[in-house]
Amino acid sequence: MNINNNEIRNNYSSSINNALKFIDDNLESELSLELISEVAHYSPFHFHRIFKIMTNETLNTYITRKRIEKAASTLFRQKEITISEISLRYGFNSISSFSRAFKKFYSISPSEFRKISPSKYSKICQVESKIGQENTVFEEYICNINNLKNWINMNAKIEIKKIQQLDLAFISHLGEHGLDITFNKLIKWATPHGLMDRPNLKLLTMYHDSYKVTSPDKIRKSVGIVLDEPIHTSGEIGLTTIEQGKYIVGSFEISPQEFEKSWSGLFVWMNENGYKKSEQNPFEIYHNNFNDHPEKKCIVDLYIPIQ
Repeated sequence: MNINNNEIRNNYSSSINNALKFIDDNLESELSLELISEVAHYSPFHFHRIFKIMTNETLNTYITRKRIEKAASTLFRQKEITISEISLRYGFNSISSFSRAFKKFYSISPSEFRKISPSKYSKICQVESKIGQENTVFEEYICNINNLKNWINMNAKIEIKKIQQLDLAFISHLGEHGLDITFNKLIKWATPHGLMDRPNLKLLTMYHDSYKVTSPDKIRKSVGIVLDEPIHTSGEIGLTTIEQGKYIVGSFEISPQEFEKSWSGLFVWMNENGYKKSEQNPFEIYHNNFNDHPEKKCIVDLYIPIQ
């Protein structure tokens, strides 16, 4: 049986998305091919083939990467949890096995990683050493924290808000390129359903991974449209929710090139003001088409979930 990428996206996206969510929600539990394929409602053999085509990773590789990335985030955010506790939490039999796997992925040990400020580390800032002392050196994610503070003060209105549940129709997107194509697919689906003509139209991008711990080509996002009422979807279009909760909301009017700086600055503001990120995913809601703006700017709200 031959399976191509278009068939996967048209016929299997819903099952793969369910499997990815199940994995992300259960990284601290035992995860097997048999269990996850059952969640996806396919045989283990068939599911394994589909998963590899869809994500460009084997199931085991994906689970290991997500566990190590989750461990890295925990090292950053929860200094009170020991490395031993983190290694056991994410399924490693010993600190030594965890350290080997972690160092293979990030080129430094978990203890060295913990000493690095989150604002000074990013997978996208790894470069080859010119002096040969390290395979990887870590440059600042944004070079000057003071500049970020000034940027936020000058360009953002920041509030703490409790939002109600948002119901979404969405398409998954993998990697840093082609997000506009994914948005066009969503709009093409939404238009004949009358969803694009509503006065309260909200399009958004939700981030399932962080650039601080995930390589750009592995970053997973959901491109979504907020729904007012239930709707039937199929193929690549799935349904999901953003749970109610408390968020830092930064309102910006920025160019497309300034999104990275805005997100980084908002996280600096969060740390400076004593807030801690919760386990929910950050997202951004767009209020205009930047091509219609006289200065080609995006009017956008960035949402960071907090405890």
